[in-house]
Amino acid sequence: MKKILFGCLALMMLLPAAFVAAEGKNMMDGKMMKHCKEMMEQKKKMNEEMKAQDEKLSGRIAEMNRSPEDKKMGLMAAILTQMVEQRAAMDVRKSEMQDAMMKHMAEHMKMGKDSMSQCPMMKGMKNMDEDSDDSHQAHHDKKK
Repeated sequence: MKKILFGCLALMMLLPAAFVAAEGKNMMDGKMMKHCKEMMEQKKKMNEEMKAQDEKLSGRIAEMNRSPEDKKMGLMAAILTQMVEQRAAMDVRKSEMQDAMMKHMAEHMKMGKDSMSQCPMMKGMKNMDEDSDDSHQAHHDKKK
């Protein structure tokens, strides 16, 4: 049973790559590259919206801090409510984006091993990993 399952998995991995190679297409041309860029734009837009929300909340907090004591509790409740609503909405949005990313990576896997490494999103993630590794190493160097 394991041999059959392994054979099926191997076949599923090889056929799409062979099909794409047989067509002579570049791994990252056309629709796939467009899809990669669209997903990057969606992520960028989400980050910009989060930044705008944070700026708006900062303004409301500054307003609350300047307000007379008898108005602070009401303003604080409004700010807290807004934060909870934003967080709930963002959790839904991030979950949807994560699902889309998983499907996107599966598409790359179907296209062959080189497809994933050519994806601009994956390159961006690799750069983020390298940056975080450097900062993490710097953190350890400071402790010495």
